[in-house]
Amino acid sequence: MATLKPILLVEDNPKDLELTLEAFAEAQLANDIVVARDGAEALSYLFHADGQAVSKPTDPKYPAVIILDIKLPKVDGIEVLQRIKANDSTRAIPVVMLTSSKEEQDLVRSYRLGVNAFVVKPVGFKEFFDAIRDIGSFWAILNEPPPGCHPRRPRGT
Repeated sequence: MATLKPILLVEDNPKDLELTLEAFAEAQLANDIVVARDGAEALSYLFHADGQAVSKPTDPKYPAVIILDIKLPKVDGIEVLQRIKANDSTRAIPVVMLTSSKEEQDLVRSYRLGVNAFVVKPVGFKEFFDAIRDIGSFWAILNEPPPGCHPRRPRGT
């Protein structure tokens, strides 16, 4: 069986981070969760200092999905998204913006840059928890990636 790709979670809010990790655990995702607490850390995971991608689609470090907040310290989520989608080696990685921003300009800009989904963080605990669990399950299990990009577990396992 092919190695499952990790989920790269880019979140700086400790409470949202803890809740997100709990929701992934409840969803029983077998994927490793790699946490970056700011945009610079996410870019470090994905790219060398010279801008070349650290990992290629065949590398076990290559994420199945990136869950990205917009309002991040050091480098904001929009800039991280722009770098991901501008690089041939990382362009195919699905990116889900998970943010508290309800600003239309953030939504429009994210889609123009190639985001795959834009989810406003629900305020209620249960709604937030359910949204995270569904995002993880969809992108790590149900989504059909481009051929050769993301080995994943077969359905029904």
